[in-house]
Amino acid sequence: MAPASPVESAPGSPRLPPSRSPGPAARRPAATGRVQVDRAFPRSPRGALKIARTLVALAAFICFAASGAHGAYTALAGMETVITVLFLLLYLLRLDVQMRFIFWPLADIFNSVIAALFLLVVALFAIIIKTNKGTLAGGVLGLILLVLCIVDVVLLCKKISLDRGRGRSAPAK
Repeated sequence: MAPASPVESAPGSPRLPPSRSPGPAARRPAATGRVQVDRAFPRSPRGALKIARTLVALAAFICFAASGAHGAYTALAGMETVITVLFLLLYLLRLDVQMRFIFWPLADIFNSVIAALFLLVVALFAIIIKTNKGTLAGGVLGLILLVLCIVDVVLLCKKISLDRGRGRSAPAK
């Protein structure tokens, strides 16, 4: 009679086929640096705003690209799409918690303010020049994106609230 395999040797233990037995990976602890998805972020006001900014910027990019508008219009809409997607992924994957060397809400505020200034100029030029209907539609979407950037700045400023106390070193009011 052949000796029993290690899986079958213990009396009273459940018999698992060799392909279903837990391997060495099952005994290792979970990695601490794993990326977790924040499933509540897309349903939050900030998450919905980031998604809306991404979609409107993508629509403006498509309008400018399809109409053959000036390269600056297309480049600005494309860069805004990419940067907004990166911030969306940053918050969605909770990378802002893991990368603490940058104060991400402040970086997001700077991005939104600078984007709003550029969008104001480009959208107004696109609407005033209106080479064709695609450029006009891209300009209107640029103005909508400008409003979304301003709303994003307001929400972020409410989030970080610079005037609240920060512990013992905060001055008394």
